[in-house]
Amino acid sequence: MLWGSVALLRLQSQPTGISRLIRALPRCLSHAPTTETKPYYITTPIFYPNADPHIGHLYSIVTADIFARFNRLIRPQPDVHFLTGTDEHGLKIQKAAQDRGIEPGHFCDLLSERFRLLAAQANSSHTSFMRTTSSEHHQAVQHMWNSLVNKGLIYKDSYAGWYSVSDECFYAEKQVIHIPETSNLPASVVSAETGSLVEWAEEENYMFRLSAFRESLLDHYTSRKTIIFPPQHHDQVVALLAESAEVPLDDISVSRPRSRLAWGVPVPGDPEHTIYVWIDALMVYLSGVGYPWTAGAHNAAWPANVQVIGKDILRFHALYLPAMLQAVGLPLAQSILCHAHWTVNGRKMSKSVGNVVDPFECMKTYGVDVVRYYFARVGGKFRDDVNWADREVSKYRDEISSFLGNFLMRMTSTKIQKRCASAAPRTLEEVYAALPADSFYSEVIALQKNLSIRVAHQMEAYEVADALESIVNLLKQSNMAVTEGAPWSAKPEDAQTCYTISMETLRLAGLCLQPFIPDTSARLLHALGVGEHERSWEYAEIGKGTIRDVKAVRLFEFEK
Repeated sequence: MLWGSVALLRLQSQPTGISRLIRALPRCLSHAPTTETKPYYITTPIFYPNADPHIGHLYSIVTADIFARFNRLIRPQPDVHFLTGTDEHGLKIQKAAQDRGIEPGHFCDLLSERFRLLAAQANSSHTSFMRTTSSEHHQAVQHMWNSLVNKGLIYKDSYAGWYSVSDECFYAEKQVIHIPETSNLPASVVSAETGSLVEWAEEENYMFRLSAFRESLLDHYTSRKTIIFPPQHHDQVVALLAESAEVPLDDISVSRPRSRLAWGVPVPGDPEHTIYVWIDALMVYLSGVGYPWTAGAHNAAWPANVQVIGKDILRFHALYLPAMLQAVGLPLAQSILCHAHWTVNGRKMSKSVGNVVDPFECMKTYGVDVVRYYFARVGGKFRDDVNWADREVSKYRDEISSFLGNFLMRMTSTKIQKRCASAAPRTLEEVYAALPADSFYSEVIALQKNLSIRVAHQMEAYEVADALESIVNLLKQSNMAVTEGAPWSAKPEDAQTCYTISMETLRLAGLCLQPFIPDTSARLLHALGVGEHERSWEYAEIGKGTIRDVKAVRLFEFEK
């Protein structure tokens, strides 16, 4: 026998397999010694609303949401805090508002609302949307500033360097590229890291002693080699901190003269200076969970379990923020997921080229869950830039429609239902126990048996695309088994076997797909009659949940 009923019942009742993994996963995924009581905390980048959102912003939100939803499923007490929001200070905002002839505050109100709408339409399950213009955030920024001043880590000095308005960042000479004049273009200087234009600036600024933390940061990353994912970015940070680094870790400017930058948090005790945008923006991950905390207390959510960021802001999250946290004795984020960028038909998105993809139109055209599925399926490896192409989105829309939606409709057809009704009633355990060892359902059942454990391990390793691939492989194999079993013309008992195994595939897949395509998986589980109380990860085992009152429904609006 391939799967005996006694063995099946033993798996359900004993603390083995997935049951044991469920208890361990919250510990594994957080990498923290106190996760039995600590809420899971995940953050997106705090988006800069100087223009409308693009698909890169949507990708960050969806990626973080997948992990937030997954952790709610696996945690016995699903206390998950998920923060997103907008970073609303800085020279770019100030200039963009001036160009439109409106006040920066009003300009931020308008664009921040677009990002809030983006998260809502993407079906994001965030618990906090923070704006850096809030009074709570101002208090947190000034508190951190005063703490750093009291420790002698902020000082005033004249500063000269290449400044990028686009990146809101100063660069050293070795970090820029001088592009000579051509017949069509004047000479220019750009950041070697981002390609953004830079201009020479000389001014008196407040400086943060970042250089004092080179060794402690290097020790932090060399002793914890999985903190930053993918590994290539971990190696990049270690190289920046090494003594042999081409560009040494110098102190950084943390203010701008108010005559140049008025839109921001004033430096405490010096109204002539504005706190530089990055020390301001990075504090939002703390202000979003109540920082500054009362004396002797510490917010239970911090440190972040995962910070989801784009690769262009790795320096700030892997160097600047950790140094400030070390300076004031706060724990560092437990991991950083640094994703790549999206191109369009193989080209970098650019307003001048006119190929910036509107995320709202994408969700309207393809549906929210199809876009989420594409992001996870194609962009869930995070290592290399990935391409947005309509033909590719359509291909993956058809894939999930065929393997999931059409599969459900196929198995709930009247012809198959009539065949199954003619067979003597059997439980799932009896159906599985009666299968011969060489059954063509063997591969399906092997994939069912290991699905939730495999997906959980892949999610723990930040291999989102692989986790989704595991689910798709089960659906693909199940579809093939149905074609071979031909339940519409098979003997009633054989039709019943095919139907029972297929329904269990759909139940398991529906449970595991909840983080990726939440609306679709909810409709599927509802169609299968799976109760709300049986939708957590512990039920993603063969025979653990109940299927009742199955309905034939369309899972996707575009299906006929």
